[in-house]
Amino acid sequence: MDARRTAAPPEVRGRGRPVEVFLAFLKLGCTSFGGPIAHLGFFQDEFVASRRWIDPADFSDLVALCQFLPGPASSQLGLAIGWRRAGWGGAGAAWLGFTMPSAAIMMALAYGVLRTHGLAHAGWVQGLKVAAVAIVAQAVWSMGRNLCPDRLRAGIAAAVAIVLSLFSAPGLPLACIAGGAMAGGALGRGFKFGSPSPQPAALPTRRDLGLLCLSLFFGLLVLLPWLAEIYPQAPTRVLGALYRAGALVFGGGHVVLPLLQRSTVGRGWIAEDTFLAGYGAAQALPGPLFAFASYLGAIMPPGGVLGGLLALAALYLPGVLVLFGALPFWSALRSDRRAQTLLAGANAAVVGLLGAALYSPLWTSTINDPRKFALALASFAGLKYFRLPPWVVVAACAGLGALAFG
Repeated sequence: MDARRTAAPPEVRGRGRPVEVFLAFLKLGCTSFGGPIAHLGFFQDEFVASRRWIDPADFSDLVALCQFLPGPASSQLGLAIGWRRAGWGGAGAAWLGFTMPSAAIMMALAYGVLRTHGLAHAGWVQGLKVAAVAIVAQAVWSMGRNLCPDRLRAGIAAAVAIVLSLFSAPGLPLACIAGGAMAGGALGRGFKFGSPSPQPAALPTRRDLGLLCLSLFFGLLVLLPWLAEIYPQAPTRVLGALYRAGALVFGGGHVVLPLLQRSTVGRGWIAEDTFLAGYGAAQALPGPLFAFASYLGAIMPPGGVLGGLLALAALYLPGVLVLFGALPFWSALRSDRRAQTLLAGANAAVVGLLGAALYSPLWTSTINDPRKFALALASFAGLKYFRLPPWVVVAACAGLGALAFG
């Protein structure tokens, strides 16, 4: 790396303390509504324009890296910014500040669902499920336009959606994503990609640490599900299922829905209505959508706060490992066309994965009434054409659901 690039530009402020990082991200964790794309805008305003912790070129390069990797892109970006600002303590402080407000609310909601008989069937909860249909439909639309701009990638997405709609088997989503990546690598010579910025982000990286993180990432991907088969107690099975889901999330937090649904509802660990009600509620909260894991962990055995924290850690851990594993090698990956075509094919498969989830379980379990169809259509229009924030749509659906379906 060019030595001139390793020093912070004059306009970027020097290193800080973890407590400073925690307070900055806590503010965003309490106020950043709108999902992963909106979070990137909040981060740019806060850390590039206002606090000047990172320069625009480095910020853009880190955004590209986090979108290239599996995992929650906005949380991974926050980790990288916190690490750049205050080392490992800063990375942990950034994650805690950004994640824990919404995670605490989701665990409280799980407590209410467990303690209130029939809450999952209440009218306002039915409204939350309708909101989830509209939000995922809007995500499929937007991701399809961005990630499937040509016939080949659209074909990959359609093929994956068809396969997952017709068949259900353990490991099938992983096989579809791998198949999409291979199709992109084999047939994607004509894909068009933007030019990378001239220099990679100025972050202190070590190749040995990167290799250790990548070894842990792949090792746990094999080891945890294997342990869950040998020791099928609640903690090991939750760790295995949620770690695998977190390792396969390409394209943003919405993609975790079908993976978590297959890992929890599909195994009988949680009722489908309860799952979808929590997912709908998560859309109304600030911070990362991955905080939904704390709701699932608090409901499933072992349950409670401990179960919520365990599930949250399991879903986030692969994204953390792959981020710090890839950083030392990003300068080579960012300009490798083969890697770009593999990722493009995988992302197209992810669109198909989310499209299949839109049909089942979302549509098939929710839109069973003309009034729900009308509310879902109006919510989609509000998100897509009137640019309403998701939390506004969620709140409106909950209120209308209480009136119409109570």
